[in-house]
Amino acid sequence: MPDFLVFTLSAAFASFGDVAGHERRGSWTWPGRSAILGLLAAAQGIRREGDFAALDALRLAVAVFATGAALRDYHTVQTVPTAAARRPQSRPEALRKAGKDANTTITHRDYRTGVLYGIAAAGEGLEPLAEALDRPAFHLYLGRKACPLNAPLAPQIVAAETPEDALRHLRLPPWAAGLTARTLYADAGLPGGAPERVETRHDAPLDRRLWHFAPRAVQVRGVLIAPEPHEAI
Repeated sequence: MPDFLVFTLSAAFASFGDVAGHERRGSWTWPGRSAILGLLAAAQGIRREGDFAALDALRLAVAVFATGAALRDYHTVQTVPTAAARRPQSRPEALRKAGKDANTTITHRDYRTGVLYGIAAAGEGLEPLAEALDRPAFHLYLGRKACPLNAPLAPQIVAAETPEDALRHLRLPPWAAGLTARTLYADAGLPGGAPERVETRHDAPLDRRLWHFAPRAVQVRGVLIAPEPHEAI
């Protein structure tokens, strides 16, 4: 049987990508590939310009226990006209020079509140990843720095036939006792039953410096994942 690294992602606030425009930053209801690989990289101390080859080779599955509720935040953003931004020493200085000519707009930021997911990762190098999740090198958060985790990740390496079987060994936070997942989003090629449908998600990192992402096929599987009871984390 293959090995899977399984761990829990729980947060009071989260935000997961979606198509980003200047005035609105939306959020999907579950963490995509780029979000999970970024979190694993942060745990290992890999910076944006670092080597992601081993992480990019992982195959991932996401079990959805709670997508939470939508929350929209409003930001006032000021931008500096090009003429006022010539050779500025800093953005605050440029804004002062622009004065009343600064452009002020309202932007929207979407979040999810009270989210809970189970992650299963398959591939090479799972043991170092599990150790890094127990003792992360950098602060871990779900989407934005304002979204810290609110429970231990409780990583485990589990031998199982499918990611669904592996995720039944999750250690959920004590307040999530009794929760079940009924939807699994899985990378193509992971073992398991036939998907209900296949979706296209633009969350495969293509150029991390330029924030470019490629489309990928995601299997949507109807499942029932009820983790076995454990002592409180």
